[in-house]
Amino acid sequence: MHQPRAFVIGAGVGGLTAAAALHRRGWAVTVAERAATLEPVGAGIALAPNAQRALDVIGLGDAVRSMAGRQDEGGLRTPSGRWLSRTSQTAAAERFGGPVVVLHRADLIGLLAARLPGGTVRTGTPAAVTDPGTAERPATVRTGHGGERGGEESGEEGREGEEHTADLVVAADGIHSATRRALFPGHPAPRYAGFTAWRFVVPPPGRPFTPHETWGRGSVWGTVPLPDGRVYAYATAVLPAGGRAPDDERAELLRRFGYWHHPVPDLLAAVEPAAILRNDVYGTAVALPAYHRGRVALLGDAAHAMTPNLGQGGCQAVEDAVVLAHHAAPDPGETVRALAAYTRDRLPRTMDVVRRSARVARLSTLSSPPACALRAAAVAVADRIGPRLVLRGLDGIADWRPPRTPYAAGTLESDTTGH
Repeated sequence: MHQPRAFVIGAGVGGLTAAAALHRRGWAVTVAERAATLEPVGAGIALAPNAQRALDVIGLGDAVRSMAGRQDEGGLRTPSGRWLSRTSQTAAAERFGGPVVVLHRADLIGLLAARLPGGTVRTGTPAAVTDPGTAERPATVRTGHGGERGGEESGEEGREGEEHTADLVVAADGIHSATRRALFPGHPAPRYAGFTAWRFVVPPPGRPFTPHETWGRGSVWGTVPLPDGRVYAYATAVLPAGGRAPDDERAELLRRFGYWHHPVPDLLAAVEPAAILRNDVYGTAVALPAYHRGRVALLGDAAHAMTPNLGQGGCQAVEDAVVLAHHAAPDPGETVRALAAYTRDRLPRTMDVVRRSARVARLSTLSSPPACALRAAAVAVADRIGPRLVLRGLDGIADWRPPRTPYAAGTLESDTTGH
């Protein structure tokens, strides 16, 4: 019997989850990653209960849950330190069936990569779809270019002009996806959301702190402990696209946030400028007509870029991956039909999350003093008279459960609904 073959472009969270889920269903999988190693240029990643349940499909949900932080309380603050809204991991678990777990991206990448056979991931290997294929014809991918070597995960050299055929191609190549442009030429690219983001990880400050997100005038700061004791900090500010600090990004953050409440000044004092990542934020403005064409499926940011305000970018990519594997039939002739089902399941849900995240982004980036004062008052009142505000924003998102799928290594015990 022919073993179906899948080719994954991109070894980020979504791409590796897809590879692991397809491998678990009996597919032969190759993953091509442009970067030289799997060490991610990232910082923290939040995995809400919906993503944890998706990771249960490949046997990693409990490993992630075991990394849940010990601090229970958290919430939304003003730059002076006044609390506007409070929440807790206990409340999240009661509402959604589990806490939100924040861990370093490197730890998640390591867990996912360990689910794949050795040699599956080829680093230092750019890849491009040259033929998306049809119901009767496999897809074709070209990899490699001269002089670039694969990383230690593959132990092989990048190859110039090597061609691969695949029954399924999974394009997890990010916000500026070349595959998306090739499949849907002329479709509007993700649009700049109007703000840029900084991220870094540092040792814990000397004094204790409570996890928080703080909203200022056109700016946001977040501080979250990681399982290993370090601290993940992130910040956003309304700025023109493509900007960079005139000196360094630590100096820029000090100018913008150095006077905010504890632990912000201590964290900025501890970070080296070179350790700060800065990236402009983009979101999908116009939904794609489909998340597939031929035998190629788009996944994660390549399909539905979203602002980080609900912490769902990585979570939705993980959902995509397990739903795609759920529909992927062992008969390669059924791939095109399976991808149509994938689009039907994922496009409406992910675009709803894109829109909801964009609404929070617009609220968090208000900059006029009257608007910010009104926002703070409204948040505080809403938190007093109703369910906890931060958690309400995840209703219909964090309570998602994956479809029931038979796997080669066993049967997933989960709900039958995929929405």
